[in-house]
Amino acid sequence: SIATQRAAVMKHVAGVMGKAPTPAASFFTVPWVQTPVPFSTPPCDPMPASDLDKLVEQSAQQVGVKAELIRGVIAEESGARPCAVSWKGAQGLMQLMPATSEQFGVKDPFDPRQNVEAGTRLLKQLLTKYSNDVSLALAAYNAGEGRVDKDGGVPQIAETQNYVTDIQSKLSKK
Repeated sequence: SIATQRAAVMKHVAGVMGKAPTPAASFFTVPWVQTPVPFSTPPCDPMPASDLDKLVEQSAQQVGVKAELIRGVIAEESGARPCAVSWKGAQGLMQLMPATSEQFGVKDPFDPRQNVEAGTRLLKQLLTKYSNDVSLALAAYNAGEGRVDKDGGVPQIAETQNYVTDIQSKLSKK
């Protein structure tokens, strides 16, 4: 089972990098690239909207996070492609880092249900920490809690500022 997952991850990383990665050094590490590579479309189609909506609605109800926020994060993070892998090693629909997957008990970060459930729980955790301030929760989702705490707000990182603005511009103004 683990060998199968490792092979799948190697295939996904190779798809992002455009070449086969160097094998991992230990059991819990995966061979991520250390520098940005040009964006390439993940080697899978976006998840059908009806299937994704079911997952999002279910997670939203279970965890207590607005479905439109979850959808916004998925759209921004992976374009609804469950096989997406970032150059930093984030995986799946909601681009979970390996440590986040481990924190939330995700066995397969490319499984849409596990990924959306864990990503939604992370969003809830961040919303709770930042008193339901969506900007700060999104900034922490993108740049990390440590950076948001250190900067006392949305960090002055263009990627993070664009990330927060892009998602919030798609949310209803209710």
